[in-house]
Amino acid sequence: MDFLGHLKTIDHHKYLVTKMCFQVGLYKQGILHDLSKYHPVEFIPGVIYYQGDRSPIAREKEVKGLSRGWLHHKGRNPHHFEYWIDYTVVKKGAVLTGMKMSRKYVAEMVIDRICASKNYQKENYTDRSALEYYMKTRPAMIIHKESDFLARYLMTMLAVKGEKYFIRYMKHVLLKNKEGDYHVVDGHLILD
Repeated sequence: MDFLGHLKTIDHHKYLVTKMCFQVGLYKQGILHDLSKYHPVEFIPGVIYYQGDRSPIAREKEVKGLSRGWLHHKGRNPHHFEYWIDYTVVKKGAVLTGMKMSRKYVAEMVIDRICASKNYQKENYTDRSALEYYMKTRPAMIIHKESDFLARYLMTMLAVKGEKYFIRYMKHVLLKNKEGDYHVVDGHLILD
């Protein structure tokens, strides 16, 4: 158990996300990002399963088979693709599927992954870190195909062109119309 270690980790993560959200113009999301982590159902297990080099949620799942804190967190934070999983009707019943995320939440999801990588990897962080982690976990994801494409597009941009270019693109292109739709046509991103 490490109360101060966990508090310092989530405070630093929130600071990093807020700073990057502000840089791209997501002011409200930057302020509200991950506030549920301070709720006892999330915070207490975070203290109990704190390790410092990865999310305590992963350790809690290893030990208990589930994380009530994670179930609480993903249900209150639309920057997680898991928030957008729902049933869809098909010929033989219903299946779980990923609903399309708005571009502002895909942007926050990507920022969240970048900042989590910075927070846990520290000096080992590179601009490829978020993409590498995303691709490692992607096979288990239930995410809308266009939301997945946009997330990979943004993280690949970061990996190839660097953070300065990535932030400029996010602010002046992707989030210029935060509520606008996006589509993938023949492997190309189209912003409406």
